Order: sequence, then C-alpha cells, then structure tokens
Amino acid sequence: MISPSSRLQAALWGQFVGDAAALGTHWIYDLDDLAKKHPNIQGFETPKKGHYHEGKQSGDQTHYGDAALLLLESLAACGGRFRESDFGMRFESHFSSPSCRSYLDHATRETLEHLQKEPGNFQNGADDDQLATVSRLAPVVISYLQDDFIQTADAIRRLTLVTQNHPTAIACATAHAMLLRTLLQGTPFRDAFELTRKSREVSCDGSDYFEFAYMLREMDVITATGRYGQSCPLPQSFPSALHAAWRHHDCFEVAVLSTIKAGGDNAGRASMVGAWLGAATGMEGIPEAWMEKLTARDRITKAIEQLFSHLDGQKQG
Repeated sequence: MISPSSRLQAALWGQFVGDAAALGTHWIYDLDDLAKKHPNIQGFETPKKGHYHEGKQSGDQTHYGDAALLLLESLAACGGRFRESDFGMRFESHFSSPSCRSYLDHATRETLEHLQKEPGNFQNGADDDQLATVSRLAPVVISYLQDDFIQTADAIRRLTLVTQNHPTAIACATAHAMLLRTLLQGTPFRDAFELTRKSREVSCDGSDYFEFAYMLREMDVITATGRYGQSCPLPQSFPSALHAAWRHHDCFEVAVLSTIKAGGDNAGRASMVGAWLGAATGMEGIPEAWMEKLTARDRITKAIEQLFSHLDGQKQG
C-alpha cells in the first residue's frame, strides 16, 4: 500500500527527476542523430558541445526544471498558497539575470518583454501554447489538494498566465492538474486517465488529447510520439506524454526513459510523466540512483520540507 505522503513526495520529485534525466538529450528531433550522439540512453546524459543546454552538467535541470524549482520555493515561502506576484518576481529575477545559465525559450523571452513594457503585470504572459506551465505545476496541485477543484483550477490558471496567455496552455494545464489530483487520491493510473477524460472540469480540447493518446495505445512510445509529433506545442506534446504514461503506467523508470528516447521536447514530456507516475507509484517507484544525481537535491529537499510543514499546519488547523 502506497501512503498518501509517499505519493505527494514522489509527484514532486518525479517532476524534477524526469526533467533532469532528459537534459542532455533534450530537443534532438532526428532519432538517428540522437542514437549517434547518445547510443545507450540511460538518463542524465551530459549535454554535448553546441547543445541548447551546453555548459550544464549531468544532474542539472533544464530551464523547465529551473522554473519549477522557483515555483516550489515560492509556494513554500507563501505558506502553500500560489501568489503570482511572488512567483513572477522570482521568475523575472532569475531569467533576466546576466548570470542566468538557463535556456530562454519563447514563453520566457516574450514574458520578459511584456514585463519590460508592463512592470509588475504577472498575468500577461506570452502568446504561447507550449510546455512551460505543464512542466512545473505539481507543487500547486499538491498545495491545493484539500481545496475544491475550483480553487485548484483558479490557481493553475493564474500560474499559467504568468508566462502563457493562451487558451490551449490553460486547457492542458487544467487537464494535467486534474489527472495528477486524481492520482494523488490513490486512483490507479488508467482509471485516473479515464476519469479525467470524462471530467466536466476538463475542456473538450483537453479531453480530446486523452482520446488521441488512447487511440494509439497499442503502439510503442517512439512510434506514437512520432505520430503525435515530437515538438513543443501542447497539441503534440501533451498526448505524447499521456501515451507514454498509459503504456508504462506501472514503471516510473521505463515510462520516463521511453519518452526521452522518443526525442524532441522530451524534457517537458518527462516532467509530466515523472509527476504522474511518481504519484501513481510513490517514492519506491523512483530509482534512488536517479534521485542522488540531482544537482539541486538539497535545495529541493529544503523547499519540500518547508512546504509540507505549512500544509501539515493547515490540516491541524
């Protein structure tokens, strides 16, 4: 029996582990090129020279994971409540710093441009339908787990708007949140998948992505991801992540590696798969050797402990 605490912890760790495991192979779309550069993918490959994340080392987070850690620390500092101003200031400070080593994707660049024009407006992110918010939202779902889903959905919407002012991004973030919330309540993955697909809280577009993932359920992950598309936009990446998790719902390691080996924006997909299967399998499902590789492990541990102390206090109150 997996304890509720184990599911909560693993959803958070799984998100960071999935992201970091994909660092060196991220955004390599040509599978022959991927096999040439990394012939035996085991996760946590070091980025090669000329790679988007060149200069980072095995165990570091991609820019997705960097933002996810900022969000986790923001929630911990704000007593388990999402404050767009606090997260927004942390995000702006980190990604606009001259010393920032994180890659600046479209959502980040345009968000920073908007903030230059409208300082302090943290609800006017980029016109972007890619993988930014869905790669980081697990801490918000956990923080609002005892709230009605209306409150969760509102927090997820406000989180999305910090960097993505786009209906598809909001729809997919909400669907991701509902699936993760259902998994954290102890529902097996494939049952949670079906419940989320049918949920009235999930938009028609969001539900369609579950349908797409289910339609190709007999295909292996690499083939199915090629059909959906390996790229960053959520109409391709979200069903690809759902498919990988559905196919390998009982093994965290296999699910994460399978989506990594499918190439493209595998870090964003792996962060989602990691959160979902962390919640489904608990801490025992995440390889300890992978946990130990995380460069930010101590920082993540501190933020999780601080966040959980607030959440425990809310329960007792």
